[in-house]
Amino acid sequence: MDRGGCQLSGGGGGGGGGPGPESATGNGMITLEDLESFSEDPGNGGGGGGGGGAEEEDRDTMEADDDRLLHYWQDIARGHQVEVPEEMAQPIQQLTSNNEGRSNREQVPFNLLTHKEKCGELLYEKRSYEKAHWACVTVCEDTYEQSICYGFMRLMRYICQQNSSGEYLGMSLPILTIIHTDENQSVISRSVTVAYYLPANHQAQPPRPTDSDILIEIWPAAVVYTRPFVGPTNEVTIMNQIHAMAEILDSPGVCVNDSFIVAGYTNPAHANRQNEIWFMERR
Repeated sequence: MDRGGCQLSGGGGGGGGGPGPESATGNGMITLEDLESFSEDPGNGGGGGGGGGAEEEDRDTMEADDDRLLHYWQDIARGHQVEVPEEMAQPIQQLTSNNEGRSNREQVPFNLLTHKEKCGELLYEKRSYEKAHWACVTVCEDTYEQSICYGFMRLMRYICQQNSSGEYLGMSLPILTIIHTDENQSVISRSVTVAYYLPANHQAQPPRPTDSDILIEIWPAAVVYTRPFVGPTNEVTIMNQIHAMAEILDSPGVCVNDSFIVAGYTNPAHANRQNEIWFMERR
């Protein structure tokens, strides 16, 4: 594993409104929106028991809800040739109960330096990001979609108590995926790094992961060029976005040409997923 490959400075190394179960045939990983849309669906049964409030009934209800959520994730993941193990039941339930809406998700802070528009359409933004702690895991599976799914599940376990504090750490957006290409930007490496920004209250002293493959890294301050795009993320769509961004930039040579970031803000299985492609300015 490339232990130094997660940094925004572009040195190498290789992310994150769900529509509900009907989106399971889309491309990408499964994230919070899937769970929220599921838990808000009255037909899928959430919430407390009917009469009496017996402790045993409450426990049975909670266990049934855990099973439904796990099976929902497993159904979605199966479409991407991904296996969701039984041990993911608790992290999935915890993310659901702790994230009832987007207001609970911390946004990665940045300063907008400039932007470029054409005919009222935003072509790209130039932003600066400050030095910060990120939790990163590098995964290499047969497909890009498998890599980001398995990487995100490992980060979920870290976020949900499998850390030295034993506490739920809180969700942040976007989830980043660092990808590598050859210098001609024609092939994407299967090895990717999925990265999670530590919320502000954990930046000073990030809890240590119990998973030894998850690294807590200090990413240096960086300048990135970002372009929004909507839809699924896979090898084809990402390569198309890289080529489109390279044509739009006035001086693409100022950016790293073989390492890029996909920033995910909504469920990648959604047909209208909100994403960005990031080019990193050379240091």
